[in-house]
Amino acid sequence: MADDIEDIKAQKREQLQQTANTPDEPVHVESGDHLDELTADHDVVLVDFYADWCGPCQMLEPTMEEIAAETAAVVAKVDIDALQSLAGQYGVRGVPTLVLFAGGEQVEQVVGVRDKSFYVDLIERQAS
Repeated sequence: MADDIEDIKAQKREQLQQTANTPDEPVHVESGDHLDELTADHDVVLVDFYADWCGPCQMLEPTMEEIAAETAAVVAKVDIDALQSLAGQYGVRGVPTLVLFAGGEQVEQVVGVRDKSFYVDLIERQAS
């Protein structure tokens, strides 16, 4: 029974990915306007505020790549050193900080590294 549920979830994720026309790799945000465009153009956007010097951010990178490839969400990456004002606008005080947008509105903010299933569950709650 559990296998059937997992198969159904996998099929739904694949269908959403195909119909959502979302990039299958993380998008590097170039400006506040660029982030605004992403959140306006896509139903679910997971924004990863990171820094190159941050060890936990580096550990999270492969997970973000997998989430971009496997879910209907757009994964956006914001370098807090390059876009300090944008990080400040979202109250980023530590990295990694992930902000989830649904329907153009911020719905979640998480600080620190969690396992992949945590982020996927957040996304799936918004995508359904």
